[in-house]
Amino acid sequence: MEKGEGQSSTKINKYACACSIVASMISIIFGYDTGVMSGAMIFVKKEFNISDAKTEVLAGILNLCALVGSLSAGRTSDYIGRRYTIVIASVIFLLGSVVMGYGPSYAVLLVGRCIAGVGVGFALMIAPVYSAEVSSPSTRGFLTSLPEVGISIGILLGYLSNYIFSGLPLRLGWRIMLGIAAIPSLFLAICILRMPESPRWLIMKGRLGEAKEIMYKVSNDPEEAELRLREIKRAIGIDENCDDDSVRIPDSVKSQGEGIWKELLLKPTKSLRWILIAGVGIHFFEHATGIEAVILYSHKIFAKAGVHDHKHQILATCGVGLTKFSFIVLSTILIDRVGRRKLVLTSVSGMIVALTGLGTFLTLAEQSGGKLIWTLVLSIITTYSYVAFFNVGLAPVTWVYTAEIFPLRYRGLGVGIGVAVNRLMNATVSMTFLSMMSAMTIAGTFFMFSGISIIALIFFYYFLPETKGKSLEEMEALFTRNKGSKSNFVEIGKY
Repeated sequence: MEKGEGQSSTKINKYACACSIVASMISIIFGYDTGVMSGAMIFVKKEFNISDAKTEVLAGILNLCALVGSLSAGRTSDYIGRRYTIVIASVIFLLGSVVMGYGPSYAVLLVGRCIAGVGVGFALMIAPVYSAEVSSPSTRGFLTSLPEVGISIGILLGYLSNYIFSGLPLRLGWRIMLGIAAIPSLFLAICILRMPESPRWLIMKGRLGEAKEIMYKVSNDPEEAELRLREIKRAIGIDENCDDDSVRIPDSVKSQGEGIWKELLLKPTKSLRWILIAGVGIHFFEHATGIEAVILYSHKIFAKAGVHDHKHQILATCGVGLTKFSFIVLSTILIDRVGRRKLVLTSVSGMIVALTGLGTFLTLAEQSGGKLIWTLVLSIITTYSYVAFFNVGLAPVTWVYTAEIFPLRYRGLGVGIGVAVNRLMNATVSMTFLSMMSAMTIAGTFFMFSGISIIALIFFYYFLPETKGKSLEEMEALFTRNKGSKSNFVEIGKY
């Protein structure tokens, strides 16, 4: 029996790992932009004397604009390649950071956030796709979760930046916090040009010779490289033994645009429809369960719990960033060993318990006027617990899962749609949390997130099969089962 790609060595290829690390640097910049705004908002609100409504817009506008970036990035990455798409994201981040750092008015600051938001959309779509396409199935979970590690590092750096620069004069401190991200953006735009292109994209464009050269570098041995090349060729319908750059690639693979949109959204096959539901669903629930409320407004949570000093609020927020980073690192170790499905089900179960606890202790803290020390301590513990459970499972699995389940022809567009939904839900939570907090109390809002998490757990149980160890070319077959059954989803919980 021929050895499949899914049976390749579990050894991590150093070259593929280096490529994924460099690609993940774009996620560090995005994470920084997200985390730093948490503390910067306190000082922006003071300087420009803006309302809660304008604060919500400032927080969420980045994610609304990311919708444009994510949908554009899919098409862009299919046309010009994965590598140059990362360069575009870096340049957009650079421009956004410069404008935000200048920020003479609230309106200009919003423009800078919008520019950076487009870069966010590009970054969130392209980093996991690139990492998935250069990695072997046995290590794909680890390498594809590196962008999420990058986001966590960036958020932690953003929180630390808040703490370090909070002592500067009001007009200077927050501008340095926001503008300093321009430096790594420029560095990344230069470094990324030394990275290889995705071998799967090169094959899709008929550049088989270049693809083979890179595939040998990102594989542990020649046998693995040849197996991976043959599976990609078989998946797109060309001769498995052909290495000629002049080979004709089927028009169905080379074509872009309207045809792919129709096939994916209007007339998908049963397996493709299931893939789309799973990919969009996991992105929807990642943010519908409330993580952005904690990332952006943790200072508000701690204030309601009884921490009233701004410096102490920012310090407690640093704990959120440290927790997020620690458990994301743990998840990179577990994701290829435990599997995507078990990890995400455990993660969401823990989130339900933590969110229910957080809502309960915030209720008691508000009733006591923030005077009970034990409710303050338990509110902080349950906040950190929620962040821990989220980041050990749902956070990394969302990006690994969607980057690997879409067939090559639909991968750029499919991931782009998933990211667009992700950003839409992120923006919805970012731009409504303060209003919801006023309407139903902060505790009631977290009870609501707990209820949504229960729905998410049911969805994941029935719609997400295990993908651990499967090659990218095997995914469509994985989502095609029980053809004779009345429902493809009834028995999915067994897999």
